[in-house]
Amino acid sequence: MKRGNLEREGRLRRFAFHLSRFVVLAAAVFTAAGCAIPQVPSRTVYEDPVNFVRLELDANVLPEWPPGHFTHPARFSHEQVRRVLMGLTVQEHRTMVQRWIGGDSRRLPMFRDAEIMILVPQLVEALRLARENERVTYYLSQPQTSVKRTITSGGLYIRGTELHFILGNWQTLYGIPAYGMIYDRRYPMNPIISKGFDLFFDLDQALVHQTTSIWDGLLANTKDELVIDLAIVFPGQSI
Repeated sequence: MKRGNLEREGRLRRFAFHLSRFVVLAAAVFTAAGCAIPQVPSRTVYEDPVNFVRLELDANVLPEWPPGHFTHPARFSHEQVRRVLMGLTVQEHRTMVQRWIGGDSRRLPMFRDAEIMILVPQLVEALRLARENERVTYYLSQPQTSVKRTITSGGLYIRGTELHFILGNWQTLYGIPAYGMIYDRRYPMNPIISKGFDLFFDLDQALVHQTTSIWDGLLANTKDELVIDLAIVFPGQSI
């Protein structure tokens, strides 16, 4: 009788052991599925270990509504794209009180010279390959340590003669998590932190006015996208 009890106890222990392993495995699978980062349908135009330019499907562009389509593919020369990139500047956003105390911050070039050298040929190629429902996204990264990098990222698209240029992150320090979700490379147009900058172009008359809300002003999102009329930037040239 004692031996039978020991055998039953042993079987129960083995069953409990295997059950616990199954529960742990199931929990791990469930967690992984729940934390999986959805992929944005995309096509890579250029990629190196730290930078990329790609074409992403824009879910807001409906196939059945042609007026909403982007004017893609679009053909631009290297000189035209370089002109636009060199004319883009960024300024730290300051409230009225901050400007009253310390004045406006200095405008800085959006892209460094080395970044422009990378972007120009790749953006020309990306716009040439883009479809009417694809936007061009860019991601530029500078490793700081093994777990930190500074990123500049965003996207752009053409509609008619207007270039819509979005800056999602600008020289933003990103700490790579030890585990979990990494968003900076998956969603280059999305800000990792609150945007604290405004965008400008050196030809004011080429900027297309956009309607913004009071909340955009409070969150410093009134100038995180520029709409540039390329017909004014490049008069007499084919756009």
